[in-house]
Amino acid sequence: MSSSYCASRFATQRRVSREVPVGTIGVGGANPIRIQSMTTTLTQDVEATVKQSIALAEAGCEIVRVTAPNKAAAKALKDIRANFSAAGFAHIPLVADIHFLPNAAMEAIEHVEKVRVNPGNYADNKKFAVLEYTDSQYNEELERLHESFSPLVKRAKELGRALRIGTNHGSLSDRIMNRYGDTPLGMVESALEFLRIAQSHGYYDMILSMKASNPKVMIEAYRLLVEHMDKEEMNYPLHLGVTEAGDGEDGRIKSAIGIGSLLMDGLGDTIRVSLTEDPVYEIPVAQALAKKMMAQWAPDSESPAKTAEPDSVDPYHFQRREISSVTLGPSAILGSEEPPLVITPVTHPISEYVTIAAETKTSRPALGDSKLEGLLLKADSIADLEKLSELCSAIRGSAEFVVVELNDELPLDEVSLALPHQPLPLAVLRDFGDDDYDDYKQFVQLCSQFKLRPIVGVSPTVSDKILSDQVDDLVLTLSSTVTPEKPYHKIGSYRQLCERLKKQSNKAPLWIRNSKSESEETSGSEFLDKLLDAAVLTGSLLCDGLGDIISIESDDDLIRSTRLSYNVLQGAGARITKTEFVACPSCGRTLFDLQTTTQRIREKTGHLKGVKIAIMGCIVNGPGEMADADFGYVGGAPAKINLYVGKQCVKYNIPQAEADERLIDLIKEHGKWVDPQPVAP
Repeated sequence: MSSSYCASRFATQRRVSREVPVGTIGVGGANPIRIQSMTTTLTQDVEATVKQSIALAEAGCEIVRVTAPNKAAAKALKDIRANFSAAGFAHIPLVADIHFLPNAAMEAIEHVEKVRVNPGNYADNKKFAVLEYTDSQYNEELERLHESFSPLVKRAKELGRALRIGTNHGSLSDRIMNRYGDTPLGMVESALEFLRIAQSHGYYDMILSMKASNPKVMIEAYRLLVEHMDKEEMNYPLHLGVTEAGDGEDGRIKSAIGIGSLLMDGLGDTIRVSLTEDPVYEIPVAQALAKKMMAQWAPDSESPAKTAEPDSVDPYHFQRREISSVTLGPSAILGSEEPPLVITPVTHPISEYVTIAAETKTSRPALGDSKLEGLLLKADSIADLEKLSELCSAIRGSAEFVVVELNDELPLDEVSLALPHQPLPLAVLRDFGDDDYDDYKQFVQLCSQFKLRPIVGVSPTVSDKILSDQVDDLVLTLSSTVTPEKPYHKIGSYRQLCERLKKQSNKAPLWIRNSKSESEETSGSEFLDKLLDAAVLTGSLLCDGLGDIISIESDDDLIRSTRLSYNVLQGAGARITKTEFVACPSCGRTLFDLQTTTQRIREKTGHLKGVKIAIMGCIVNGPGEMADADFGYVGGAPAKINLYVGKQCVKYNIPQAEADERLIDLIKEHGKWVDPQPVAP
């Protein structure tokens, strides 16, 4: 299967889109990735909204969005625009965010440079009804939609305004849900209905988005959208974002996985990193991510032709790669039905085993469920290997297995003399050149002799002779010497390797390594840089169903590196080790303080491994985005909370002061509660 949604899955070639003017800012075409954010103030509070808009603009936000949930809020946009311009920001476009009311959209289009409409909510009365639409009934609904949406399109065309057709996974219409289901295809068709109406009026200044809180769903939806637009000869720019991503490290990881994966495939023209924090904090994350991705793009003159290289991954439906079962430790098992394992690098030499043992033991309480599974150590000399038994004895009980990375210069004959049976399960890693078949066979035999797990580092162009060799318990990874030249990238190298393995019927598990060399350009803080690199490389591959072990080797801190690995796995939906929070960013519709509420609920429920809790400021996207959440905490009215199980509301208008405990009671009623473990001193 070759992918039609992008020019290449091995090299970053930017998708060609039309340029859409948003005020004085061009989006798409040859323009850079534009940075967006959204105000969280009450829109009718003009002074507060202008103040926050100025703060966003000064932080580097190029397009500012403001919610307009009703006509009164839409009218306030006139003064917001005037005051924002008077403050010296006439060049920064404002966008009105509309969900339900066409009359609010018609008011907003008079005052701002762009209006975003949600096709699942706009002019649709959503009752979550189960109906069977005949073709005739479906067409009647489309005619009604045409009548409701056309006035906005015509006025936008008259005024030279832009529109964003912003589909949300959590708010598809009953019409779409009943015909297409809660699927990426349903999201795409929801947007296409609106595009076709606009085009019937000769209007083309539109930008598209396909947002979801699940990065896998979001990635698949954007890919499918591009494929369908190409079939209808549409080339609209894309606004990328993961909605309800949450806060802190988790929110940044989820956003980087979704946005970064698509940008590496050449898709995306403007981005918003949605965090449950002050929106000013979204800007440096978005800027760092955009800078990294644009650095990957090659000038048109240097871009390779559209690849004909086959790629058997189905980019529109997630399916994990089938692998052989390999046991690395007592409970560290690799398999198609097993979650990926984490290997943590150790920066100390093996000879400092006392220090290593102390670090691993003190890390255990700090890591909680993010336990140490495997430790990666480098052996640069035979003297290092001679201390291996003492190290394995010292760390026994702290980690399940050890991986020793052999220096390529170490003679395998001498290595074999220094590898007696070890007190811990041991795997040995070595890189091999494309034609080092004899050395490779000697290494595999050495591992078999001492009952070691062989891990082999290769390039995507390694000889078929090595890849076709069926070896029990073998694990593969990319060689540390593989550094693709731009626009080719590491994600593409892993994809290429997996494709070649499939041709050879080789089901060896794959280890995704995030080495220090990934952080070539420091775009933000040092840790943010490492987080973005790890989330984009590892998250992209995991969302394609590739990867069975991961390691983040760019950070020398053992606890931080391990925790980041588990957080990336959780963000990609590959392994759940803690409570999953779906939390929307604040906006003018929010009925309580999302930041403090999310932090408070996290403190009370963050120990519930595998439980998913949605914290939503209002009902706009609530039921849909909570479809795969276990429980929902949603603003129903000022100082009132509605509680959900899945997308069914079970408790209405609970006083906010009681809502936390009522949520816990609900979790207990459904058998998902466990008492937190006491914190070790």
